[in-house]
Amino acid sequence: MDLARLISVAKGKLPADLILANARVVNVFNGEIEAVNVAVYGDRIAGVGDYRQSKDVLDLDGRYLAPALINGHTHLESSMLDVGQYARAVVPRGTLAVVTDLHEIANVSGLEGMRYVLDCARRLPFELFLQAPSCVPATDLETSGANLDAAAIRRVLRWRGVTGLGEVMNFPGVLAGDAGVLSKIALAHGKIVDGHAPGVTGPDLNAYIAAGIRSDHESVSLEEAREKLRRGMYVMIREGSSEKNLEALLPLVTDKTYKRCLFVVDDRSCVDLLQDGDIDAVVRQAIDRGLDPVRAIQLATINPAEYFRLDGLGAVAPGYMANLIALSNLATFQADMVFYRGHLVAKEGKPLFSVYQSRNRKLRRTMNIKPFDIGALRLVPSGETGLVIEVVPGQIVTRKVRERVRVVDGTVVADTERDVLKLVVVERHRATGNIGLGLVRGFGLKQGALASSVAHDAHNVIAVGTNDTDIFTAIKEIERIEGGLAVASGGRVLVSLPLPVAGLLSDEPLETVVDRLGKLERLAGDLGTGLVSPFSTLSFLALPVIPELRLTDRGLVDVNAFRLVK
Repeated sequence: MDLARLISVAKGKLPADLILANARVVNVFNGEIEAVNVAVYGDRIAGVGDYRQSKDVLDLDGRYLAPALINGHTHLESSMLDVGQYARAVVPRGTLAVVTDLHEIANVSGLEGMRYVLDCARRLPFELFLQAPSCVPATDLETSGANLDAAAIRRVLRWRGVTGLGEVMNFPGVLAGDAGVLSKIALAHGKIVDGHAPGVTGPDLNAYIAAGIRSDHESVSLEEAREKLRRGMYVMIREGSSEKNLEALLPLVTDKTYKRCLFVVDDRSCVDLLQDGDIDAVVRQAIDRGLDPVRAIQLATINPAEYFRLDGLGAVAPGYMANLIALSNLATFQADMVFYRGHLVAKEGKPLFSVYQSRNRKLRRTMNIKPFDIGALRLVPSGETGLVIEVVPGQIVTRKVRERVRVVDGTVVADTERDVLKLVVVERHRATGNIGLGLVRGFGLKQGALASSVAHDAHNVIAVGTNDTDIFTAIKEIERIEGGLAVASGGRVLVSLPLPVAGLLSDEPLETVVDRLGKLERLAGDLGTGLVSPFSTLSFLALPVIPELRLTDRGLVDVNAFRLVK
């Protein structure tokens, strides 16, 4: 950037490269709408005002011009899209910056997986800001494909574009003073440290924040969010595919508190990205629920930019990056045009850029399951009752309940009349032979089984079903296709979706992945489930850092007690 020339363009002494004329600029600093022209030089905004000299002029004809959106906490791997296809999904929607710790792919393939995503992202029209993943693995209660210790975190924190330490999910470790966890936090001193503290309150919350952790995206209730904000945290209001917190938390946003709040999605499926959107969908829903449109835009632009110290992003102002969206209507919030560093990269929802796809083959063939037969799925009763994971619709928290179990020939089997189904987690990284067995309520399947290699955060193979034959069939299909999703019934595979990149990402176009996932979800519905996103719900049942009860390859985990249970 020629700074002297930028200044001359800003002063009106030299022509701009581009003038966006007749714009109604959304000013995120004072909440006003300004009828002005915007002068762009190179990748920067030179000035906002009555500019007329330019090499090119684009008449916005009264459209609103807002800063491009910033997704302050997301796991792009949860879209199941390779990086280029993910960009195709979110860029036309106005998301031009994402903050992520890449701990999904890191749990499978370590630093190699993270470098793969970063390499792809650098060739695409959006900014990717990395948070060093603090918890790979998330806990010692599961088997992961990689282990990033303090030495590895020190290396990652030195990489270009790293803003700090990703969500510290091991909150029990923080509260217990675990040396390994605290050493990683210490390495990030002076940088942003994100939190993950579901249900943590009172003195424990004070202790967690005192460790240097400044944000949280796990609040489910308004009171929980209020307490975290009261104690100095930034509250990330999450609305993902499985995690629906916007309705409960939106009353937190007032004239007094809004600067400490930001919108995030955390996990959003490719179907939702294509059909509903990314952060734009959260902004739109917030507006529909009564939030002032400019205030909603602030929570998705300048607020995350200031929290993450993303200098030059989040506003339409002199010296800021020319990452912009033009909209005809703020209330409906549909981007007509998207500009990345001063260049038009999407129009009317269609991308105008080429997609880069890496030829890296190191992340293929990550399924390393020790051979087992169907007998390994036999669950022996410990009594007349057993612990059951209860799904909470619209949330990723679960309930720990105890139910009477159905026993046939000395083996616990599914009880479809009471919606108590078999849950299985098979270790797939190190061929340990570990198989976790349990029960779950809330899927509603009447027949068949679902299986997936997307199982946060260790991403072993997880399956739910009404009988061992279909569960075994679905798991074997996941192994055959080198990772992915599958539906089985009557002892045969009905449909599957290969995810050959680390068992998490497809190498197919966005539309193909969405179509195949749609078929999987419709078939799951035909088998009885009433869940809107059954595979997304399934993917979180192995995550041992979200209360109350989970299943990993090592067995049932009581998250509140942070231990394996019988």
